[in-house]
Amino acid sequence: MTGWQAFADEVARWREAGRTVELWWRDDDAVDVTAEFDRLLALHNATSVPLALAVVPALATLALAARLAGEPGVDVIQHGYGHVNHAAESEKKCELGPQRPAMLVLGELGTGWLAMERLFGARALAVLVPPWNRISPGLVPALPEIGFTGLSTFGARGRAEPVRGLRQINTHVDLIDWKGGRGFVGEEAALAALVRTLGRARAGTGEPVGLLSHHLAMDEGAWDFLISFWVSANRMPGVKMTSAHELFASREARP
Repeated sequence: MTGWQAFADEVARWREAGRTVELWWRDDDAVDVTAEFDRLLALHNATSVPLALAVVPALATLALAARLAGEPGVDVIQHGYGHVNHAAESEKKCELGPQRPAMLVLGELGTGWLAMERLFGARALAVLVPPWNRISPGLVPALPEIGFTGLSTFGARGRAEPVRGLRQINTHVDLIDWKGGRGFVGEEAALAALVRTLGRARAGTGEPVGLLSHHLAMDEGAWDFLISFWVSANRMPGVKMTSAHELFASREARP
C-alpha cells in the first residue's frame, strides 16, 4: 500500500466516525524576504492553505513585515528570540533551556514580543515556537505570566493546556531529515508519520495535526511534496486546513 492510499484510508476512518481531520501548516525560521520566502508565499497562495509563519524577532526585518502586509491567510508567531544555541556542545541545541537564568530568558522573549508587535501589529499571535522545538519545562508555567497564550513544539503533546491559560498545538511531520543529510525525508516517510499521528489523534488525543516546513532549508523534493500534499489534501472530503488564529483563537488576546 502506498503512503497516499494509507492517508486516504485513515481519513476515511475519520469520516466513518463522523469526524473531520484537522491539519495545519507551520513554517519556521523566517527573518527576511528571500527567493525561498517568495516561493513559500507563492505556494501558500497557489494552494490557499493557511500558513503559520514562525518569525525570529531579533533578526526579523522591515522588508519581511512590508512583504507580509498585504498577504492574506498568513499568521505570524514568535520563534524564540534570536535562534541562538546556548546548550553545551554535548547537549542538543536549545535557546530556551536551563543553561541561563529564567528571568534572562523570559526577558528576551518579552523583548522579542515587542519587536513582533512593532513589526507585524495585529497579525502577530501570542504563540511561542521554541527554536529547535525545545523549551525547559521550568519556563512553561511562566509563559502566560509574560503574555503568551499559545505554545507550539513538535510531536504528540502531553495536554492541550500544559498550564492554565496556555494552549499547546504542535507539529508532527517534519519534511527535513536533519540527522541524515538534511535533505527531504522522503514521500513515504512523511506520509507514514502523518498516518501514524492521525491514527493516534483518532484513537485518543484528538489534536490537530501539523506539517512543519523550513523554507530556507528545503530541497526540491521537499518543495515538490509540499505542494503535492496540500493540493491532494484540499481535494479530500473530510479534511480541513485550519489557520493558527483559528486554532489559538480562544486564547490569542494578549494583555
